[in-house]
Amino acid sequence: MKKLAYSFILLFSLSIILTGCREESTGDKVEDAVESVADDVEDAVD
Repeated sequence: MKKLAYSFILLFSLSIILTGCREESTGDKVEDAVESVADDVEDAVD
């Protein structure tokens, strides 16, 4: 029973770590896209 519980805890921890890393990279991509659009809008206004 302990082995099963430890296995679930390990898998849960790994999933949180992997999900956390993925969110950061996606957030960076979104931030870059927003900045790019903002620059394009400024260029269009000029």
